[in-house]
This record gives sequence, structure tokens and C-alpha cells, in this order.
Amino acid sequence: MTRLTSGGGCGCKLAPAALREMLAKVGGVNGLNGWEPPELMVDGRDSDDAAVWRISEDCAILATADFFPPVADIPLDYGRIAATNALSDIYAMGGIPLFALALVGMPSSLSGGEMAEVLRGGAMACAGAGVVVAGGHSIAAAEPLYGLAVVGRAHPERIMTNGGARADDVLILGKPLGVGVLAAALRKDALSESAYGRMLELTTLLNRAGPELALLSGSRALTDVTGFGLLGHLLEMCRASGVRAELDFGCLPIMAEAAELARIGVVAGASGRNWESCAGEVVLPSDVADWQRVILTDPQTSGGLLLSCAAESAAEALDIFRRHGCAEAAVIGRMRSLGSGGGVVEVRG
Repeated sequence: MTRLTSGGGCGCKLAPAALREMLAKVGGVNGLNGWEPPELMVDGRDSDDAAVWRISEDCAILATADFFPPVADIPLDYGRIAATNALSDIYAMGGIPLFALALVGMPSSLSGGEMAEVLRGGAMACAGAGVVVAGGHSIAAAEPLYGLAVVGRAHPERIMTNGGARADDVLILGKPLGVGVLAAALRKDALSESAYGRMLELTTLLNRAGPELALLSGSRALTDVTGFGLLGHLLEMCRASGVRAELDFGCLPIMAEAAELARIGVVAGASGRNWESCAGEVVLPSDVADWQRVILTDPQTSGGLLLSCAAESAAEALDIFRRHGCAEAAVIGRMRSLGSGGGVVEVRG
């Protein structure tokens, strides 16, 4: 299916800098000069993962939408990956997904049977999360598109955002990096069967840890790492929280296959634009290798949760990640107070 598209997965997001510029011109995501109903708890101003609407003292509704062109050639796999990715936005807010609506774009070059397999894959992923696909919308499109609009729920006092991180918090990443590199290799027919299996394993792993992390004392901020890469989404957290971050590259969980491919020059197209969007706020080691910068900016599809938590809560947070299948979750750095000079994110090692 990837032959039908110019790009795939979350790497097809608009560049972060371009998106910020566009939204600034219309006064933010709602374009209504700051009008906000009191029930609206979270909107798009800090690039959070879902909108949140309080409906009672003990219940809030979360809503998100996510879709993209194929990141896999097997229609069933594409559907599973895209649906898992969309559900992640609810988990990243500490919510429990309730139901979904399918979003479908179908080109004339794709058969109805192939598109049916995409839908079946999405329904499989949703069923694994206890979510029903209750309807949707379809259009004729130049390229295949599939994803979900998802509605979830959470207690208003347990909502996780990307804006609560504090100085001296520990940063934990739930899944290894490198999906974008593997997807780029797939488009070049240069991905081994085992590496494809590894990519599928990670991109269809639900980020179920989110709601439990929201209950953990010491959890401060949460997001998921997708199309803007680790640096892009970490910078969003830093901006929203008013802190800076120190990353230890040597502690990053990275898929071995992705590291090998990045070393020989395989890179996702969005990696370069991700770097251009964040370079002014990042300090890299003087001896950083090209492949390391590729990994830091690699666009993830259905990537891992990124948690900022109190240091004394880190061990329990890691245990939560691992009980939910994220065996390679790791501490990757710390948050620090903003200082004068330097960058918002400093990468070491």
C-alpha cells in the first residue's frame, strides 16, 4: 500500500514550525479570539493530545482525531497500526477510550476488499482496547487515508497534560525509538522480515499504561511521541511546563535494527523538517553523529508515552509501563529549571 502514497504514518504531519505559524494567524485552534466555555478544560493551545470537556464533578469527556496514509503494505497491519495510534491520544491524557468513528479516504487504485481489510484491522485494535467502532465517514481521495476519531472519559482531577512537568522530575519513555527509520526502509524494499515484525509489534502495542500512570502519585506530565519525534514532543512539554530538559542519549531505548539502518543513511523524510523546527532550542554534543540526530528527530507512528514524574515515583512508573507490555521503558533524562542561555533541551552522551 505504501506504493500509493508520497509518505506514510505520523511522518505526514505538518511540520511543527509551520503548524505553529498557521495557528498563530487564526488566533489558535478555535480562531475565536480566546472565547472559551467554562466546561472546556484542555484545548489545543499547548499541543496536547486530546481536548477535554468537563460534564460533571467526577466525569470529563476526551476527544481526539488522528489519521494518515499507509505505513505498512499489508492492509490489515495498516489498520491495526493507525487505530492503535489514534487510541494512544486518549491514553496519553490518562483517559479510557470508549468508542471510535472511522475516518476513511479511498483512492480508485485501491480495491474495496483491501479497504475492508484496513477497516477490519482497525476494528481488531479497537476490540483489544475494549472500544467499539460506532460509525465514521468516508471520502474519495487521491491517496489511502485511515484513522479514528476517539471519545474517552476520565475523572477531571486525573487528567494528564503535557504542561505539569517540574524541575528535577525524571523523564521516562515507554517504547523504543526508530519506527520512522524502519518505515523508510520498508518504502525502499530494504526492511528485513524480522525488522518488519518488530515494527508491527511496537506500533500495535496499546499505551494502556496511561490511565494507571495518571493515578500514580508523582506523575506530573504525559504525552506520546509521534510525528514530531522525541525532540519535538519533549519541547512541547518543556514549553507548556516552563522547564528545560536534559536527555542522556546513551539511555534512550532504540530498536537495534533502526540504529543499524540510520548508521548507513536510511532516514525518514520528516526527520529533517523536524530538526529544522526545533534546532534553535536544542543543544547537541559537539561530537554528535548524524545517525544520532536522525534518531532524536525520527517521526514515530504509534510511539511510546513520555512521562515526567517525581524521582521517587520513577521505579513504580517503570513497573506500570512494564506490566502493560512496555518492557523496554527507560529513564532517559531529567527536567531542570530554565536558565539563561543554552537550549530548552540539552542532549548529553
